[in-house]
Amino acid sequence: MAGGLKSTEPEEEFVHSPFIRKQGNIYKPNNKKQDGDMDNDSLNEKSMMEDVHTKEIDLVNRDPKNINDDVVKVDFVDVIAEPAGTYSFDGVWKASFTTFTVTKYWCYRLLTAVVGIPLALVWGIFFAILSFVHIWAVVPCIKSYLIEIHCVSRVYSICVHTFCDPLFEAMGKCFSNVRISTTKEV
Repeated sequence: MAGGLKSTEPEEEFVHSPFIRKQGNIYKPNNKKQDGDMDNDSLNEKSMMEDVHTKEIDLVNRDPKNINDDVVKVDFVDVIAEPAGTYSFDGVWKASFTTFTVTKYWCYRLLTAVVGIPLALVWGIFFAILSFVHIWAVVPCIKSYLIEIHCVSRVYSICVHTFCDPLFEAMGKCFSNVRISTTKEV
């Protein structure tokens, strides 16, 4: 930049949409803080008393762990392609692209509106049951098994040291004087 001041603010890169809201990208219940309402002491006090079930939801990046990167990214060019020499009319191609894109967009939105909340309820119940079983059944069973197997391992160790150690020690002494040599006959 010749003769201009360089801005110290980093430029924003829009990954999803150029129309990102300045406020409200993060949804959090009871997010009604006004500027100057709280000083640092009351803010720290409030953060310690905050409900652990209240989580922030990013309304822009809805797949922060990228679990669906390789599965559901299907665009028009991934499904429909015309090889060189067999092109349809330009208007048909544009209309097909628009129809595919809009249909996919609105069908997804309608399906999530109709089926998304019931499935969220089902998956919430499923993972609650899974957590319950893991916490109250699986981990205690594993701990119980480890305690019991520790007693069994002690008894097994005593039996091995009592019976097998002398036997193998005697066999080792018997065969310690055995010498094997190989000769090549011509």
